[in-house]
Amino acid sequence: MKIPKLFRENLLLKMTSLNAVVIGIRLVVSLFIQRLLAEMVGEVGISKIGQLRNLTSLLTSLSTGGIFNGVTKYVSEFKDDKGQLQKMFSTAFVFTAVGTVSISIVLFFGAASISNYLFGSLDFEYLIKILVIVVPFIAIYRVFNGVVHGLSQYKHFAKIDLIAYLLGAILLVISLIKYNIDGALVAIAITPIIQLLVLLFIFFKTLKEYIHFSELSFKIPFANELLAFTLMSFVSTGLLSFVEIDIRTMIRNKITEADSGIWTAMTFISKNYMVFSASIFTLYVIPKFASIHTQRGFTSEVKTIYKTLLPLFGIGMLMVYFLRNYVILIIYPDFTAMAPLFKWQLSADFFRLATLVLSYQFIAKKMVRNFIFSELLSLALFYFIARYLINDYGVEGVVIAHLIRSVIMFIVVFYLVFRYFNKQNKLNSND
Repeated sequence: MKIPKLFRENLLLKMTSLNAVVIGIRLVVSLFIQRLLAEMVGEVGISKIGQLRNLTSLLTSLSTGGIFNGVTKYVSEFKDDKGQLQKMFSTAFVFTAVGTVSISIVLFFGAASISNYLFGSLDFEYLIKILVIVVPFIAIYRVFNGVVHGLSQYKHFAKIDLIAYLLGAILLVISLIKYNIDGALVAIAITPIIQLLVLLFIFFKTLKEYIHFSELSFKIPFANELLAFTLMSFVSTGLLSFVEIDIRTMIRNKITEADSGIWTAMTFISKNYMVFSASIFTLYVIPKFASIHTQRGFTSEVKTIYKTLLPLFGIGMLMVYFLRNYVILIIYPDFTAMAPLFKWQLSADFFRLATLVLSYQFIAKKMVRNFIFSELLSLALFYFIARYLINDYGVEGVVIAHLIRSVIMFIVVFYLVFRYFNKQNKLNSND
């Protein structure tokens, strides 16, 4: 009876167990897709797919003005205050409209230049113009998904995530088999349309309870509150995507495009297990941290998260490391140069996970300066250390740079978070 009781009373554990099922299914499907991609498009094709995924990630942030975490936070705080929610959603949709129009103009008129920068040729100009049509779907999905997370609707999230992923995977496989790399790229580009349709089909009734669409106005009463999240999102998601694009381009120019594909394949494997933590954090950690105002409560919650998640990830990462040759054989049979990268990538991701738990306090408490400082420092460390190490260690140098910055950032974020509480304690004692 002890274990069932633990599952009933521990929300994080319930989310984790349900998410594990979803991620498990996604992982199996992803293994099949990655194997198919490796066989049909090779390292060069994988590199191009990596460039497109980073571009869509950048568009996801910029098209909404980077307000996803803001929507999550304020839906969590004001879910019982419909007046405040309407003000927030009106502001959110103004930000989304401005971001969508601006990005669409840049994509349409800059399609040739963007294609040349990302793919080294003008052959994919058509793909950039397809994204002009997709951008509004990306933006709307992102805002609505913030509502799902803000309400901690983890069961709905799991259903939306899994169905959308499976439909996107089917589209990708069919397009890849019929049209090779061009088909794969187009399928990835239009997947956000599928995601939005699935979310609306499953979650529209709940959305109508919290968003009164007929009462939305073109006003921005929540501008100051959401602008902080715009800035944070631009620094984290926007600059991160740009840095990854630039590093992949650097590998292509300094070594070969095949080597950039090797690094991209390693990051794909990493992102497959790190997506597990990302969904848990936005569903559970931000709403939880937003409601905690004492150092004791925060420390207790962090210990609970660490005790629940870190051992699971640690065991999983050790299994991936010891089975790395089989992982390569199953997923990327010709990518044997990946083997030395695993120890650096897995070690880095473990530190990154521990850091992410702490850094979500910056978002929950809107600690803008600390967030921006830590993100800029992290990206700068990665970028410059990678540029330095690539000359002596090749692709492995890029992954070593990821580990170095991950260790440094854990120390920095730990210090910044607890410095915040020390300042709060001093202010409270003075009062």
